[in-house]
Amino acid sequence: MVYLVVYDLNNPNTPRKEVEQAIKQVATSWCSFWKSAYLIRSGLPSSQIIGKIQPLLDNADRLFIVESTRDYQGWLTDEQWSFVEKNIYR
Repeated sequence: MVYLVVYDLNNPNTPRKEVEQAIKQVATSWCSFWKSAYLIRSGLPSSQIIGKIQPLLDNADRLFIVESTRDYQGWLTDEQWSFVEKNIYR
């Protein structure tokens, strides 16, 4: 499945690198062409993905995970679109 993972780390003490590493670890493929979002391919359901990331967050932080379909549009470079099509929505 493909998910969009969006987060706001509002607490300056939240370990950003650990949060990003947790997102990457649940993914078989990922990209992050945005400041606080990842597009990931994962075999896990969203409930398990959030279970890996949420313990790293503070009550002031926000996290949203939503399944993504092939009905998508955006403003990316040709190279970024190629990566998304070959590695995420393969």
